[in-house]
Amino acid sequence: MEAFESLIRYSYHNKALMNEALTHSSYSNEGHRGARNNERLEFLGDSVLSVIVAEFLFNRYRHRPEGELTKMRASLVCEQSLYQFAMQIHLGDYLHVGKGEEHTGGRNRPSILSDAFEAVIASIYLDGGFDAAKEFVLRFVPARLESRPAGPQNDYKTALQEIIQKNREEKIEYVLVSEAGPDHNKAFTVEVHLNSNIIGMGSGRSKKQAEQLAAKEALELMGYAT
Repeated sequence: MEAFESLIRYSYHNKALMNEALTHSSYSNEGHRGARNNERLEFLGDSVLSVIVAEFLFNRYRHRPEGELTKMRASLVCEQSLYQFAMQIHLGDYLHVGKGEEHTGGRNRPSILSDAFEAVIASIYLDGGFDAAKEFVLRFVPARLESRPAGPQNDYKTALQEIIQKNREEKIEYVLVSEAGPDHNKAFTVEVHLNSNIIGMGSGRSKKQAEQLAAKEALELMGYAT
């Protein structure tokens, strides 16, 4: 664990938070006593990351319109970007995963690594505060921003949000309706709701992928080319 702290350039006061961030549900589900998985931290880390990136873009690009900033943020907090960040610190080497995940390459699976990276952000935030989490995140964001590939990113969620937000009375929400399969081969199904109406559904190996596919279906239903 000292090696991991060295890689992330942060020393925990509460080592239990670090262990929780590095524990996948497949490990805790095997009955390891006291092992808490990182799903709750992932939930918090997603929001902390979004705020840090939004603040960074807001301050760095003072004359860019809101729509462009939204697209830039989406490209930085998507699964592929988080996976690349996780690979830079060899995060998979330090994860506690179950035997099934170990045998099927879970340590290198983008969905697992991106979720774990968000959990690490949350653990640093809870242990050392917002500034510590910000310092950690901003080790990765500027370089990723400069290396973003040109052209469309197939970010259907952002495209849908930009269409819906033209009418401020409308509200979209992504609802997880099912989660099936063993830990090493999960399938998630998500609905996207416009107010109380279902306008799209998607299934994928991660919640983020399922949300993107649900948004894609919604765009198609609304007559937008994807």
